[in-house]
Amino acid sequence: MRQRMKSTDYGTWHTSSIAIFVNRLDSVESVLSYEYNIFDFCQDSEKKSPSENLGQVLFGERITSSPYKFSFNKTETCIKVCVKSYDTANEDQEKKLAFLKKGIRLNYQHHWIIDNMPVIWCRDMEDGQKYCTPGFPIGCFITESGISKDACIINSEFNKNNTFYLFNHVDITLTYHRESETNGGIARLVTARLDPKSYKHSDENHLTCDGPPMEIPGEYTDKLNVTYTYSVKFEENKNVKWASRWDYILESMSQTNIQWFSIMNSLVIVLFLSGMVAMVILRTLHRDIIRYNQMSSSEEAQDDFGWKLVHGDVFRPPRCPMLLSVFLGQGTQVLIMTFITLFLACLGFLSASKRGALMTCAVVLWVLLGTPAGYVSAKMYKTFKGVNWKTNFLLTALLCPGIVVIDLFTMNIILWVEGSSSAISFGTLISILAMWFGISVPLTFFGAYFGSKKKQFGSPVHINQIPRHIPRRTFFTKPLFGVVIGGVLPFGCIFIQLFFILNSIWSHQIYFMFGFLFLVFIILLITCSEATVLLCYFHLCAEDYHWWWRAFLTSSFTAVYFFMYAVYYFFTKLQITGITSTILYFGYTMIMVLIFFLFTGTIGFFSCFWFVTKIYSVLKVD
Repeated sequence: MRQRMKSTDYGTWHTSSIAIFVNRLDSVESVLSYEYNIFDFCQDSEKKSPSENLGQVLFGERITSSPYKFSFNKTETCIKVCVKSYDTANEDQEKKLAFLKKGIRLNYQHHWIIDNMPVIWCRDMEDGQKYCTPGFPIGCFITESGISKDACIINSEFNKNNTFYLFNHVDITLTYHRESETNGGIARLVTARLDPKSYKHSDENHLTCDGPPMEIPGEYTDKLNVTYTYSVKFEENKNVKWASRWDYILESMSQTNIQWFSIMNSLVIVLFLSGMVAMVILRTLHRDIIRYNQMSSSEEAQDDFGWKLVHGDVFRPPRCPMLLSVFLGQGTQVLIMTFITLFLACLGFLSASKRGALMTCAVVLWVLLGTPAGYVSAKMYKTFKGVNWKTNFLLTALLCPGIVVIDLFTMNIILWVEGSSSAISFGTLISILAMWFGISVPLTFFGAYFGSKKKQFGSPVHINQIPRHIPRRTFFTKPLFGVVIGGVLPFGCIFIQLFFILNSIWSHQIYFMFGFLFLVFIILLITCSEATVLLCYFHLCAEDYHWWWRAFLTSSFTAVYFFMYAVYYFFTKLQITGITSTILYFGYTMIMVLIFFLFTGTIGFFSCFWFVTKIYSVLKVD
């Protein structure tokens, strides 16, 4: 029977040989991530780095080979990897030790990969539950006041104040599944777990991996030797197949019950809004239209009131038509990009095992969807009686993407200065700019050109030359009140899902529940549409015909609640410290808020546009 491992980019190249790859180190207390090689850990002499896609580069992933290598199905105990020496009299070694202490103090986490699988660290919690994470800490730190990190609960001997405990040993457990004889008896890895340990190896020539932990005093002024070791064992598992080997990783971090609660909460909101819309359209609107069309004289029409009286002004072009059309074009681009990306992820094409695929797909789709952005922007601008379609094209192609690029470039300068692995290289920046100006901008131009040549959206009623006077508004019919209220229900549909998304981004959890996310996205579309239509109808009944911007802002105000929740999440859920990490957090958050603002506003606008066009097209107006 042959024993052969499956080769992958992050797996093995030789028969029965297994290599561990290491990724960047990150922390929940800092937005800055660092490459493995920046820390003074054991380095691989060969330093093989697999090719990374655009998504991995943008997310700051830096995968490289490690010196941890062993043979398949060969149990090894307390194997020495390397020895690192530190002498505070040596300035270079003192800086390396200080950086290592900084990593322990800020709770930086290793991320190891075996055969394209993250190596999982599981530990028992106080409530009896098992908590698993795809990373494990460098070590733990006991402050002078005795406050410790969560990692310090691993060992009761971690109890000295103002002391760093370094995890310099790992116990690795690999589980494999052996195929049938008809397939050549190929053995494939299906699980990979480890337990970090801390040992003070007094004699590096006779290692036992036992005894007191590896202590580094807070104020260390002497020489220090750190020996890194590992132990590995193999177990056969006949139940877990290679095709489903990611299941145990995802199940250990699954929050299915909470997700179903989120879905049910969102569905209740949708049913409530659907009932309201049905009542308005099937009863009130239907009755109003019949009564209005049956009036025999214009005098009777003058006695009527409400949305029917503003038919001559409801399609009057809005203020700032250029900016609104640009927002609608960019929103359409983002909306289509988001829908396609989530749909592909829901089908499994962008799973967690395909690192960086989600971001790569989103960026490529955004670049290729310049045509619908230009088309929608130009056609809506023409509908608003605009004539400067070239200016409209330039703003559509440059305004919102320019804001994102300037934000990213500013964040990137900060990352460069801090030496973070998340900093995008100059070559990658040039590539992104080339995709923007070389592909997206020309496609936007073609869309804008054809959109400007197409016939504008026709108004079903005649527009009066003199604007109608708007009656005095009450507090509840003022635009600001409607806009603020309009974002509440859509946000209520998504705030639980937002928690998991933010956890994935800032707490470095694997996000994999794309089926739930796609369903919530569809619910968000429906909720934004129905909430905007309802509020638009109520304002029209108050004889306020300025609905264009209000329709966009009503649903896009959900982005303001998104930002408020991100601020709440920052202060209550994260332990981020330092002005640099704070600036980075809110810098990246503003990009997400802008994207959310554009596509939610676009959803609300076109829903209201369809609604208004529909109800006024059935009126019999002389």
